[in-house]
Amino acid sequence: MPPSLDRIDHIHVQVADRARAERWYAEVLGLVRMAQFESWAPGGGPLTLANTSGSIHLALFERAPERSRSTVAFGVGAAEFVAWRRHLESRLGAPLQPVDHDLAWSLYFTDPDGNPYEITTYDHAAVAGLLRAG
Repeated sequence: MPPSLDRIDHIHVQVADRARAERWYAEVLGLVRMAQFESWAPGGGPLTLANTSGSIHLALFERAPERSRSTVAFGVGAAEFVAWRRHLESRLGAPLQPVDHDLAWSLYFTDPDGNPYEITTYDHAAVAGLLRAG
């Protein structure tokens, strides 16, 4: 049996322009540069971003995005799900239709380089009520 895994440390994300991507990730997802890892960025290394609690890390690599990608899904509660929908619609400039998966609700979107993301909640009944209430 393999040893246990503790957590996901970080996720590699390929972007065409790291400076532009860094601005987008700050404005849309609230992720900011991790100063302690800036020395990795020059010469093709990762520019590492994190959320305010430091529990989510994305490593931006400047390269041509690849066709085959995995979707990164972030988990939230019911109220946060509805707040994320409003926030993403305002930042992305387009309506976002929640997808009902019977046991969960999800919002799907991409960054400017086509990297897919998802905001998911398992608070299904609460979100259904909040969406009905408007």
